[in-house]
Amino acid sequence: MHFSNYISDLLYRYECVIVPGFGAFLAHRVSAYHDESAQAFFPPKKRISFNAQLKENDGLLANYVASAEHLSYESALLKVQEFAVNIQQKLNAEETLVFDKIGTLSQNEAGNLSFEPEQSTNYLTEAFGLASYTAQPVTREVLAQEAEALEEKAPIHLTPARRSNGWMKYAAVGLLTIGLSGALGFLYFKDIADHNFAEKQKAESQIENTIQHATFTIDNPLPAVTLNAFKPKGNFHIVAGAFRIPENAETRVNQLREAGYKARTLGENKYGLHQVVYGSYTDRTEALKELRNIRNTDNPNAWMLIQELN
Repeated sequence: MHFSNYISDLLYRYECVIVPGFGAFLAHRVSAYHDESAQAFFPPKKRISFNAQLKENDGLLANYVASAEHLSYESALLKVQEFAVNIQQKLNAEETLVFDKIGTLSQNEAGNLSFEPEQSTNYLTEAFGLASYTAQPVTREVLAQEAEALEEKAPIHLTPARRSNGWMKYAAVGLLTIGLSGALGFLYFKDIADHNFAEKQKAESQIENTIQHATFTIDNPLPAVTLNAFKPKGNFHIVAGAFRIPENAETRVNQLREAGYKARTLGENKYGLHQVVYGSYTDRTEALKELRNIRNTDNPNAWMLIQELN
């Protein structure tokens, strides 16, 4: 019988597996840890140990063997006891026992048992699929130092003829300035695009429910009235919701205006939805302050859109 496999199976589910008359294999939970010397990260696991003092039969191993081998409990217990006697005899003969996926047992001349757990198997089911990870050192500083060393070894010497072309240096500086300006402008607009995408992702989980809740049909719509629309000002807009039916968007605008907000619609977005905003702001800090206030008092799903209006 494959008793090592049976013990291994049980260690995934239990913290103590007793081999009656011999000893117990124990599984202790160990938290994830970081080895600074090796710069390695290790996931949580169960550490296996052996205790020769726990020999009293608790029925766990015998019941499992009986189920796996289709035996009666009495027959399974007898086989487990025979297994215990057999391994004890091998230890007395100074043999080293290998329990597959568990570890190795040996006995010294004084009769003391020594157990060495096998490290590759993680019996903690919560950490299934997690493996240790070794961090690689960042080499940016090293590369910078190597570049400086190369510059020192290969300095640039200007001949009189090259000095006469000094205007080229100024042209190069001008081109560099233009390039940096373009790069900074690109980063600025990229930051805005990243912000809008991040805010959209935060609200995406709520959009579908909001649309379903908001796209109702008004059986008795209010008569058309002329509204004094607020003039758009600022590029920071606090979004209250998006509506597929324009009438619903106007209804939400009226509700917000009655509550004291300078609400309006921003028109139809690329998803075919009409966005309603609490208001627009020219100052980002002021907009963030108002967004926090709205989330705390009126609408926890409100979010900020950065968009330049035409």
